[in-house]
Amino acid sequence: MVIVMSDVATDAHLSAVVQRVADAGGEAFVSRGVSRTIVGLVGDDELFATLNFEALPGVAQVMRITTPYKLVSRQHHPQMTTVYVGKSKIPIGPEFFTLIAGPCAVETPEQTLAAAQLAQAAGATIIRGGAYKPRTSPYAFQGLGEAGLKILADVRDKVGLPVITEVVDASDVELVASYTDMLQVGTRNMQNFALLQEVGRAKKPVMLKRGMSSSIEEWLMAAEYIAQRGNLDIVLCERGIRTFEDATRNTLDISAVPVAHSLSHLPVIVDPSHSGGRRDLVLPLTRAAIAVGADGVIIDMHPQPEKALCDGPQALTHQDVDELRDVVTKFPPLLGRKLASVAN
Repeated sequence: MVIVMSDVATDAHLSAVVQRVADAGGEAFVSRGVSRTIVGLVGDDELFATLNFEALPGVAQVMRITTPYKLVSRQHHPQMTTVYVGKSKIPIGPEFFTLIAGPCAVETPEQTLAAAQLAQAAGATIIRGGAYKPRTSPYAFQGLGEAGLKILADVRDKVGLPVITEVVDASDVELVASYTDMLQVGTRNMQNFALLQEVGRAKKPVMLKRGMSSSIEEWLMAAEYIAQRGNLDIVLCERGIRTFEDATRNTLDISAVPVAHSLSHLPVIVDPSHSGGRRDLVLPLTRAAIAVGADGVIIDMHPQPEKALCDGPQALTHQDVDELRDVVTKFPPLLGRKLASVAN
């Protein structure tokens, strides 16, 4: 069961709801989004149904949700959510197509700035960059840590765009959140429940990548962990799943975009870089993402991919800027969207 608070509900109204739940022996989880506050109830639904929550001041609606992911489900929130990132409030949602781009890994100040400038020239309004890199091999580049975060924050000031970076440990969430505008939970951490709960407490939007062997329901349940701890500003990211096929790095489950949209109100973006794993596949997969209704893409770019410390073969270069910009400006309007910009 969930309780939807009205737009004019006060903190006192919310406290009264939470107290009534507690008095009934239940537990209330308050989740705040841009436009509404939701209270998820854990306990005896039959008892909750007798408590007449609708009569309490500030309560707009009480709903029984049949899906296990109650807060991120479209059952109580049929309108799609728009998540806003950074001080400039870059939108990710149904009216826009948002390009997120930049280096897979922060290596040096010069490399990160050059990659961010390439991304901006292509039409990106959010810069990506990894300071912590959970890698399959323990001998691979693991990222610069806080030094990388400082570089990323400096680049944000220079290009004037918000940044997103990955957090891999629950104990690092506060530190990473102090430098970035949006937190990323990667595929290897999709079911790191301690991390999910901690980013749910952070007051920053979260991008949640689908686990490489996870079902869509498991993906949405992971998002529910974040929402249950108070954060409804979640963007789902389809980044390719593990199948028998080895011609690509992963298999992009393009059907996951409309399926997730049908089940959840959260925005859904696609990672064509990590799914294909090859530079020549990034733009075709970006076109496919736009065609099925993705709310954006997140793309690797690097000024010198042959020297990249991480995922160079999939990174776009200065030679790809014009074509990428052409794709993200011409294709979304065919589906009634416009490219997200700082002016939005």
